[in-house]
Amino acid sequence: MIQVAPSLLSADFTRIGEAVDMVNKSRSSLIHLDVMDGMFVPNITIGFPVIESIRRIAEKPLDVHMMVCDPGRYIENLRAAGADIVSVHWEACTHLDRVIGSIREAGMKPAVALNPATPVMLLRDVIRDLDMVLLMSVNPGFGGQSFIPNTVRKVRELRELIEESGSAAVIEIDGGVNLETAPALVEAGADILVAGSYVFKAPDPAKAISDLRGCLNTRVKI
Repeated sequence: MIQVAPSLLSADFTRIGEAVDMVNKSRSSLIHLDVMDGMFVPNITIGFPVIESIRRIAEKPLDVHMMVCDPGRYIENLRAAGADIVSVHWEACTHLDRVIGSIREAGMKPAVALNPATPVMLLRDVIRDLDMVLLMSVNPGFGGQSFIPNTVRKVRELRELIEESGSAAVIEIDGGVNLETAPALVEAGADILVAGSYVFKAPDPAKAISDLRGCLNTRVKI
């Protein structure tokens, strides 16, 4: 089954504990947390104290997406807060190899995120060092955006790069994921679907997660 990572960005933050409890009891694999700094992207979201609070009640690994400038500055903060997987943007890292190594040395799984206009092949020299690649299927910074169809082609290109290089990285997709867009992504080679609005705006969020998990393919778990 495909893995699902509900994004708490779309949850009701006045009831965040209930949202985490729902995810704990659901068929999701990860909890996706978006950290935004108001510089790399326009919005500002949660910080390390919130991640630490969620960690105390979360029963699933925390998949932290750093939409911030110079994310290497925060590796120790992320480790202390309890992050399990850390995605940093290729576009935000001057010394990407160093940041990837520092994340792994801190005991977390390194991942790199790519904006919609960033080519997959720019990861050629680091792909074997990654546990995951996060492809943005919307422009980062806001929830509820429409899916960019070109992402399906990028998933195929990334799957080819992973297989040719012998990398063990899995592919995560973030943005506009729902039952209409998910099947093509999974068929192209996606492993993990991040879902925010689709899950938390649904009448039955747990069922929405289960429905997404029904989208074909079985791949390696992160």
